[in-house]
Amino acid sequence: MSGRITALDVLRGVAILGTLGTNIWVFTSPRGAPSFIEGFGSAAAGGAESVLLALSNGKFLALLSILFGVGLALQHGAAVRRGARWPGWYLWRSALLLLEGLAHYLLIFEFDVLMWYAVVSVFVAYLVGRHGRVINRWMVAAGVVHLAFVGLVTAALVAGEAEAGGAPVPGDTTNWLAQVAARVEFFATYRAEVFFVLPLSTLLFLAGARLLRAGALEDSDRGRRLRVRLIGWGLGAGVPMTVAAGVAGGDWFLFDRYVCAPVVAFGLLGLVTSLVLGMRPAPGLVRRGLTSVGRMALTCYIAQNLIASIVFYQWGFGLAAHVGSNVPLWTAVGWLLISAVLMAAASWWLGRFSRGPVEAFWQWAYQAPQRRREPQPVR
Repeated sequence: MSGRITALDVLRGVAILGTLGTNIWVFTSPRGAPSFIEGFGSAAAGGAESVLLALSNGKFLALLSILFGVGLALQHGAAVRRGARWPGWYLWRSALLLLEGLAHYLLIFEFDVLMWYAVVSVFVAYLVGRHGRVINRWMVAAGVVHLAFVGLVTAALVAGEAEAGGAPVPGDTTNWLAQVAARVEFFATYRAEVFFVLPLSTLLFLAGARLLRAGALEDSDRGRRLRVRLIGWGLGAGVPMTVAAGVAGGDWFLFDRYVCAPVVAFGLLGLVTSLVLGMRPAPGLVRRGLTSVGRMALTCYIAQNLIASIVFYQWGFGLAAHVGSNVPLWTAVGWLLISAVLMAAASWWLGRFSRGPVEAFWQWAYQAPQRRREPQPVR
């Protein structure tokens, strides 16, 4: 396995477990997703909770989006080398991802991102092979739309013309079927993030493709120079922006999540890649676990939300009802334990199988219609 691919797997593992650092607050909220929505960005959050949320809020999701763009560019490159039509069967991949995301949303988690990734991937698939200047123009356009929307909403929040959170949504974690029914009934509420996610994901997908072409994941001189710039700008500017947004108060929560976080994500990409490429070839326990999670990204993304549901919701072990005032502590402990379980389980699985269970099913579903189209030999 090359250093570039190893870095990519570790990056995916970091991004997957990092998204759990944000999502787990949904599961430890008293009524699950409804109470999280009603309270997000609230000044009522305690100091420890505010700090822990700030560490993960949107940053690893943005990193995951950049990496999705990297993966899309890799698949485009492979198709070009094979002489295959593009986007061709990639659109079937997007359709499968949409179905998987819908099932994940309905059955497990209100804030699924796979559905958005599926939609954006169709659009970006037609752009990824274009000239760099064309891609840059689309990135600028998506960025302008995104910043304009976030700016307008943030200005309304600061001016007191809008309120963070939303209208009360019934929440019941004692009954899994009731949760499924609520996800159907309040689909528009739970999917309202679309206005933020679609333009931002377009920008980040295309940025990931451009970074791959520019050598950001390479163990080369140009790769090192680019990573230094990513770290300098991403962390040098993104971290102070995040701190400033946190100090400004809950009205700046969206600005933190959808503007500051993507900036930090580019710095994280540069930093993690530099660390991985600077390590000795033989991976240690943590790196092996992160690599395994990255190789089983779809499986682990779904599994972490399923495990957290079972542990914290009342239809499962109901731990969220018993944490009392120790929510930050139990949230952090829950994240650490679930992350450790995923790293150990993924490493064990890949020691016996070449793909994760979801990835194996995905590959079968992707190839099934193509096999039916293959010409049969004349007997």
